[in-house]
Amino acid sequence: MSKVERDGAREERIRMEAVVDAYGAEEQAMGWYYYLQDKIQFPFTAICITKRNISPVSQGAKVEVVGMTDEDECMREMFVEIVWDCDTLAVPLSQLKPLDPDDDTLEAIEDWHYWVNRGYEFG
Repeated sequence: MSKVERDGAREERIRMEAVVDAYGAEEQAMGWYYYLQDKIQFPFTAICITKRNISPVSQGAKVEVVGMTDEDECMREMFVEIVWDCDTLAVPLSQLKPLDPDDDTLEAIEDWHYWVNRGYEFG
């Protein structure tokens, strides 16, 4: 069962902008990757909204998001790079909420959160 209600307008935007003409998991992943890369204005500050076992970022922590990680890292879910101990670290975009983003950044990240929270997967 989905965590969020279906949003027809958001579903249409995702279908037409993120996964348009995507057949199969790899094409969907790349569609999402380029959709997010094109719409998100980096860098931005975000807050961690959920703890993930694959990420050292604690819930409530603020981080600076500096870009998308490599395409190869985004074949199952979308990862972004954050500043971490004077280096960069890839973390799941789904665990971050932007603070004071521009409209396109907010919309793109909310689209990804919607996709994840609806339980959708590539393929």
